[in-house]
Amino acid sequence: MTSGGGLQDALTMNICQIDIDTSGMPAPTPEIEQERSVAVFDLLEQNTFVLPEREGRAAPAGPYRMTLAIREKRLVFDVDTEAGEDATEFHLSLSPFRQVVKDYWQICESYYDAVKNLPPSKIEAIDMARRGIHNEGARILEERLEGKAEVDTDTARRLFTLICVLHFGG
Repeated sequence: MTSGGGLQDALTMNICQIDIDTSGMPAPTPEIEQERSVAVFDLLEQNTFVLPEREGRAAPAGPYRMTLAIREKRLVFDVDTEAGEDATEFHLSLSPFRQVVKDYWQICESYYDAVKNLPPSKIEAIDMARRGIHNEGARILEERLEGKAEVDTDTARRLFTLICVLHFGG
């Protein structure tokens, strides 16, 4: 591969490892653990994560190792290079996410109950509503990341799931 772009750039503009800092949080339910596991797996399979230039300086090259945490009621993205060098750290207010996270968990509970008791047509309707709320959360995240990191919609959706997992425990 050449360093002029294309596939090489696509391989370096991503997250290669993600950790969720759950210290001080209650143990997750099986459903929460499943949501987390699927989101992490899908995220690592395919994602786009680009750190923009800051103050006229290029960001360290990826791929990146990321830790997500909630500290002092703020969502923390701690990003290092694959070699472990600091790339960036930024904090986002949780306030813009509170309602959509609450709505997301409520619809997830309805979905989990529906899977056990309702016919496929009802499950499908609830799942469509769940996807709509999930998309709204991803949109909010993309807006909040503006100027800090560039992500595609699928990456934003998976990161939003992980934010929900952290929110549940926080």
